Amino acid sequence: MKNLRPLIVLAAGGTGGHIFPAQALAVELANRNYRLAVISDRRGDFWKESIKGIETYHIRAGGISGKSFLERLRSFFELAIGVFQARKILKRLKPKAVIGFGGYASVPTMLAASFGGYPTAIHEQNAILGKANSLLAKRVMYIATSFEETEGLPKLGTANIIHTGIPLRSSVSIVVGKPYPDLNLDNFISIMVIGGSQGAYVFSDVVPKALGLLDENFRKRIRISQQCRPEDLERTYKYYKRIGIEAELKTFFDDAPKRLAKSHLLIGRSGASTIAETLAIGCPAILVPYPHAIDDHQTLNAHALVEAGAGWLMPENAFTPSELSTRLSSLFSFPEILKKSAAIAKAAATVNAEIRLANMVTKLIPSNIDESRVV
Repeated sequence: MKNLRPLIVLAAGGTGGHIFPAQALAVELANRNYRLAVISDRRGDFWKESIKGIETYHIRAGGISGKSFLERLRSFFELAIGVFQARKILKRLKPKAVIGFGGYASVPTMLAASFGGYPTAIHEQNAILGKANSLLAKRVMYIATSFEETEGLPKLGTANIIHTGIPLRSSVSIVVGKPYPDLNLDNFISIMVIGGSQGAYVFSDVVPKALGLLDENFRKRIRISQQCRPEDLERTYKYYKRIGIEAELKTFFDDAPKRLAKSHLLIGRSGASTIAETLAIGCPAILVPYPHAIDDHQTLNAHALVEAGAGWLMPENAFTPSELSTRLSSLFSFPEILKKSAAIAKAAATVNAEIRLANMVTKLIPSNIDESRVV
């Protein structure tokens, strides 16, 4: 018997910044009784474990930014194959809508959906439209933005651009609303350091040395959870042990949102998901934008949090042990500053983004679609 529940296809892959919002939307749509399928490159295998009952399909894809001429030619070839593969999959699935989440893994599917006449929309995580979404922006019916101010948007009617915010993964949603942990001049100070996959070595180099420069009264109170590259784990742990700081170091924290909710301060990059989760949880942050991010989008992301008063921006060239130590000493000496920033963060957070994004998706679905016209 044919399944009559409407099918929505999500085009997502690559980094957590693209994947986490797609996962959150998938959960919301599943709760609304939609069928779901994901089309991604080979990095999309984890979807089968993350969301029960979701259909997963693989296609070829290739990035272009920052590559040599020969590598770009190879990527264009991969893109063409991916579009052909995605078109075949879409023709078989006949989805009611196709939603892209940026990144080169989404491009073949979104192009195939556009060529085939399927209702489409994209979600942009960053404060500037990414390369992939820029290619697709004039082909889709809706553009959902994470930030109220997003650079690079096409000159469309305002009805085509909807500010939804970034949908939060369930592990974040369950800790939203927890109070900021008590902080005074005597109790423990909990710090979380998330370096991400790009340039995490900077945090392993700078943060331990900065903490080592702090007054002993601060050092003995600090408890730190830090993400490190595998090759940095041993040396970083030895440094913390030598300066008397209790540290838990891992290459990846499965319970990162839970730890963040118990932290007094985050030190990390300023990817879009990090910004959204930090605001929602209400944790003040020192943000060090990844300097090689395309279009410097992490700096633009960070400005949204900093301008609200929920954190502090430190460009990587100014992120030195002495500068960081001075900043930390000031914050720990006046805990009311951190408490106020935590309250501001929560007030500035965009909540229920997955609901708004799902509402946008439902607008795409025609009540009586003539599937014979979809190719």
